[in-house]
Amino acid sequence: MTSDQAPNRTTKVRCCIVGGGPAGMMLGYLFGRAGIDVAVLEKHADFFRDFRGDTVHPSTLQVMDELGLIDDFLKLPHQRLQKMDGLFGGTKVRIADLSRLHTKYPFIAFMPQWDFLNFLREAGKRFASLKVMMNTEAVDLIRRGDTMAGVRANTPDGPIDIEADLTIACDGRHSTVRERAGLEVEEIGAPMDVLWFRVGRRANETENLFARIEPGKMMVTFDRGDYWQCAYVIAKGQYEVVKARGLQALLDDVVRMAPILRSGIADVKSFDDLKLLTVAINRLSRWTRPGLLCIGDAAHAMSPVGGVGVNLAVQDAVATANLLADKLQRGCPSEDELDAVRRRRAFPVRMTQAMQVIVQNNIISGALQSGDRPLKVPLVLRLLTAVPWLQGIPARFLAIGVRPEHVQPKAAPAP
Repeated sequence: MTSDQAPNRTTKVRCCIVGGGPAGMMLGYLFGRAGIDVAVLEKHADFFRDFRGDTVHPSTLQVMDELGLIDDFLKLPHQRLQKMDGLFGGTKVRIADLSRLHTKYPFIAFMPQWDFLNFLREAGKRFASLKVMMNTEAVDLIRRGDTMAGVRANTPDGPIDIEADLTIACDGRHSTVRERAGLEVEEIGAPMDVLWFRVGRRANETENLFARIEPGKMMVTFDRGDYWQCAYVIAKGQYEVVKARGLQALLDDVVRMAPILRSGIADVKSFDDLKLLTVAINRLSRWTRPGLLCIGDAAHAMSPVGGVGVNLAVQDAVATANLLADKLQRGCPSEDELDAVRRRRAFPVRMTQAMQVIVQNNIISGALQSGDRPLKVPLVLRLLTAVPWLQGIPARFLAIGVRPEHVQPKAAPAP
């Protein structure tokens, strides 16, 4: 159906948020809390998918605290990480120590992203103005001249027009809304891709190692309670080369790098059990059109370095609510007012991406391209290990980030 044809149904909201990921669900909760008539569109029927972003950092835990949700949130099953250790060419190094931070929640919580999203959805049910529309996929924008006036979506009951004063794209790095709006993406690039898989974990298996880097190879493991979540890093575009070597050759490499995985490696039975994650770093120079704003991955895709993507998305949502909630009560903010979100968040995004590029180009890329040559531990890692108090610097960058956002009381309606 084209945008000129009338849909079967029409509804009207003050704000339509496209995408039920961390940015969309958090912003929907915040706008619902502020009494704004808001709909969050999620194209899937549920949140139960294998996300890679399962890290909830102290900055997000602080937001949950400021919303009065932290006690119930931390009752959900999760694992906690404070010290991040690695093996670099056989030398043990400490990358970060979150226990050195002066913050209320000095740990990273590993939690399935579907639990995080379901928690926000359930918590948001207390707000009559918030509607989460599952199984609703935005396929086009509604336009009135140069202004974006909502979205056309497909549902199991047929197409629907969702008219909105403001549309916010939270639909990820492959954003349909962003593409329909004609916003151009600046690609920054990444030298690697990731094979993502899980391996069974026995109850008596414990290990604090986070990253393993060897000549030509890198792997990261996360203890997820009853399984190990694994990320095997490969050079950009080399997946077919890895497949050509065969599954057993890959698994042999995995077990040699991480012997603790030996007992559960049989869980990986074929290449179907591995997911290729194509790593990208990019950002928009312009986040807005009249009536439209992009945030989260729709505005800036992050590398998996540091696992900060979820938390940057949450920070975007908090900033958006702080800057726009009052104005949205009266109608659609002007494009300049919408652009205040970019002006607020562009510096943290650029700084975070710059640090990710430094790590990629100076540590990861060098290791992946080193062939069989012995690896030399980079000076920065040697310093972090030799001078423990320095471990608080990367810990703060990972845990708190650049210019953390805090929930403003005025973003909630008066009691």
